[in-house]
Amino acid sequence: MRDVIILGSTGSIGTQALDVIARNPDAFRVVGLSAGGGAVDLLIDQVRAFAPAHVAVADPDAAARVAAATGAAVDSGPDASERLAARPCDVVLNGITGAAGLKPTLAALAAGTTLALANKESLVIGGRLVTDAAAPGQLVAVDSEHSAFAQALRAGARGEVRRLILTASGGPFRGRSRADLTDVTPAQALAHPTWTMGRVVTINSSTLMNKGLELLEAALLYAVDVDDITVVVHPTSDVHSMVEFCDGATIAQASPPDMRLPIALGLAWPDRVPDAAGTYDWSVPRTWSFEPLDADAFPAVELARRCGKAAGTAPAVFNAANEVCVDAFCDGRLPYLGIVATVAAVVDEHLASISTEPAGRHVPDAALSVDAVLAADAWARARTSELTGASA
Repeated sequence: MRDVIILGSTGSIGTQALDVIARNPDAFRVVGLSAGGGAVDLLIDQVRAFAPAHVAVADPDAAARVAAATGAAVDSGPDASERLAARPCDVVLNGITGAAGLKPTLAALAAGTTLALANKESLVIGGRLVTDAAAPGQLVAVDSEHSAFAQALRAGARGEVRRLILTASGGPFRGRSRADLTDVTPAQALAHPTWTMGRVVTINSSTLMNKGLELLEAALLYAVDVDDITVVVHPTSDVHSMVEFCDGATIAQASPPDMRLPIALGLAWPDRVPDAAGTYDWSVPRTWSFEPLDADAFPAVELARRCGKAAGTAPAVFNAANEVCVDAFCDGRLPYLGIVATVAAVVDEHLASISTEPAGRHVPDAALSVDAVLAADAWARARTSELTGASA
């Protein structure tokens, strides 16, 4: 029996994790849940169903509603998830979206708990601060692509790895030229053909910004140079990623697109959870195809690679600027092609270190600190808000 804390329990990852746990009551027990407070009724249902010993809600008003409805003792405030992540348990699943996941990630690692990481942003922006804080085997990937890498890497020694091959569905605009993307609407960008995800992740999938973040995550998780990671388009999302070894062998991990499999594996690692997700019917024909990435139409991956090489605070700026741009696009203040273009402009300014604000200047890896990361994140959000016409 593993005691589990779920951060971001009302989000897509959190709800699917609770589904896995509910179907495996002899394997897992929920001892803590956290949420931002935007889906209070769902959180109340979760607390009633799983009776966790600890509940954390960022919004104080939402926390009061949960406490009144369930009788649970509810911690509240912006640091509530961080405090929850530090509590004793076997596994912390970080399913928080965005940079807000950094401090809870570091808190779980400092507590010595296994961290099942779905919040890729905390690793991307924290960089070596996160990898240095993690003991061997303590950090377990939950993203389907990085879970695939972990599984495929078991096929050989690390010194035998030639490159990682990161697959991308291509999103709803696969095959379109850059000119074809001029008038894309938020509704079109949110219509992912394969996965059901939250707003930010779905928009990121359409721009392939998510693949840029995943490239940075893979480089950090598996100590691979960003130039040794190749992104290929695989529309059906059956092969979740591959590892190419020095002898020419390529090992792929394939399964139907269902996040419950990597979530279950993250909770139980290195063991597997029987029937965590469905499998294939091999009695019917199926075809899997792979295509090269069109870097002209989707420049986010190469921008991410550049940020990975710069390291330090560059990935934090990359991530923060993108989150603001996604909001601006969905609010009608920024055209679709303006998302990556604006992120690139903010990254360029940061790397040039021309800002009059210290937080706007690039901090290299050697001088990186949590304060520097959070300052760069805040600067990038403010600067991007200026560029996208956000109200103060």
